[in-house]
Amino acid sequence: MRFKIILAGLALTLGAAGLAHGADVIAERQALMKANGAAAKTIFEMVQGKAPYDAAAAQAAFEKIAADMKAFPTLFPEGSDQGKTTASPAIWQDKAGFEALAAKLGADATAGAAAAAGGLDAIKASATAVGQSCQSCHEKFRIKKT
Repeated sequence: MRFKIILAGLALTLGAAGLAHGADVIAERQALMKANGAAAKTIFEMVQGKAPYDAAAAQAAFEKIAADMKAFPTLFPEGSDQGKTTASPAIWQDKAGFEALAAKLGADATAGAAAAAGGLDAIKASATAVGQSCQSCHEKFRIKKT
């Protein structure tokens, strides 16, 4: 009997861990990516000369991306490949590769945040690296919308 109680408790604990991100993990990760898109836009508009350089805004945008990339891989639990999502099955087939790309993007963004006080020229390399990391991940781990 005691074993059954422990087993039931373990099952409840594991089930709760799967719900740690709420009922709609797909909506959570889509919201995170939308926020990251806005942060990236802030950075790229400065780099492209479409917006004046603002060191604080650049730093905040890079920091947003870096922080989100720490949480992003956790938003893809088993079973969250079903529903309204453009997440590729490759995420679950190559979880380590997916997590590595998220970590690289986070590191690129962290470098950009550290460089932001140095001015526009100081963030250009990091902005390019962030863009390349985003593109690499989307090419491998996102289903293209038709």
